[in-house]
Amino acid sequence: MTTSASVPTGPHAATAGGTVTDRLVEANQRYAEAFTDPGMDARPVLHVAVVACMDARLDLHAALGLDLGDCHTIRNAGGVVTDDVIRSLTISQRKLGTRSVVLIHHTGCGLESLTEDFRNELEVEVGQRPAWAVESFRDVDQDVRQSMQRVRTSPFLLHTDDVRGFVFDVKTGLLREVDPA
Repeated sequence: MTTSASVPTGPHAATAGGTVTDRLVEANQRYAEAFTDPGMDARPVLHVAVVACMDARLDLHAALGLDLGDCHTIRNAGGVVTDDVIRSLTISQRKLGTRSVVLIHHTGCGLESLTEDFRNELEVEVGQRPAWAVESFRDVDQDVRQSMQRVRTSPFLLHTDDVRGFVFDVKTGLLREVDPA
């Protein structure tokens, strides 16, 4: 079986006969040759956790002017605040000192075109219904509001006073803040 993961194309294609993973491992070897331990702590310098979509078009560090060590970055499909995101934020706050939460969704998100029917399709295909929700949405601003509310009302989080949500425009690179009301 041939997949796009085993036959890459374009400027980042793997060497002949290799996979994308082979290319990444080779890149890591080159990186490690010049690597020096930055002597950083796992605690983010800016005491902030950023929750964002996994979309490959979002270069969060560049878009937010962040350097290595500045923040915790938690990414998933849609940047949705799920139980696992709450888990990560709880550890980030309670054990690693973050106090602020920035939520970033974006224009043109793939979750806007999915429905919970995706779970039904998977169940038919593999014979098991996923335990997780798709968390699809039609209104990105409303989904940011819902995510902010989930963070603000979590009993596990210590710091819920500095929670802000944004929509990243994939065409302009600009963030637009979403009013939580």
